[in-house]
Amino acid sequence: MRIPTFSVLKKCKIKTALYQLTRTITISSDEVKSKFDFNKLTGDPDYVDIHPSWKVYEEPELRAEVLRNMRILPDFVSEAEEASLLAEVEPQLKRMRYEFDHWDNAIEGYRETERSTWRADNEAVLTRIRAVFPQGATLLPHAHVLDLAAAGHIKPHVDAVRFCGDVIAGLCLLSSAVMRLTHEKHPNLVLDALLERRCLYIMSGVARYEFTHEVLGGEDSVWRGEKQPRRRRIAIICREQPKKIEDNEM
Repeated sequence: MRIPTFSVLKKCKIKTALYQLTRTITISSDEVKSKFDFNKLTGDPDYVDIHPSWKVYEEPELRAEVLRNMRILPDFVSEAEEASLLAEVEPQLKRMRYEFDHWDNAIEGYRETERSTWRADNEAVLTRIRAVFPQGATLLPHAHVLDLAAAGHIKPHVDAVRFCGDVIAGLCLLSSAVMRLTHEKHPNLVLDALLERRCLYIMSGVARYEFTHEVLGGEDSVWRGEKQPRRRRIAIICREQPKKIEDNEM
């Protein structure tokens, strides 16, 4: 199934001291060069595991490509930065109830919001996240804040291209989790990614559009044969603007 999310369904306008925006954020060359080069950026391979069902001789080019397109950067934020981000988003989240009846039955046990303005110290973290996107990328101006209950999970889905561009980057807070990617046409082609607490994951290309992705919950939350306890988890997700929207606004 292909689903939009809360953060890409709503339109908003923002004003910050650091950016003058209407509906987009364009990553400047200086911002990108100061920290990352998207094409050279590599994740830690120890956090991505190919299932035995995907034989070594099967689709070797696809295997290499999806490993390039699913990148994990561990310890992207410090404990102090995590605490600061949580202190800013928690007051709003606590006023919301967890939902178990997502409109497309894709998420269970979640609450969500979006933010376009942040305190200065947290804005610095968001700037680092934006800097992992390709140079010149146009981002949606708001970050999606997804709060998944300890008993919640995200079911297999493929993101809808009309609501989100090629690259997404998500910061994982409070708890580690296991994300599973399964090829849409060849379900034996499977890989798991350990989204460790305080890591940043970056998904693009075939990882986004040829594989479903899900966040495992309960007894299914296993990493390399060992149970991976799932507690409440908050993800702060930045997304590239859909190409369709960019074309329509030109």
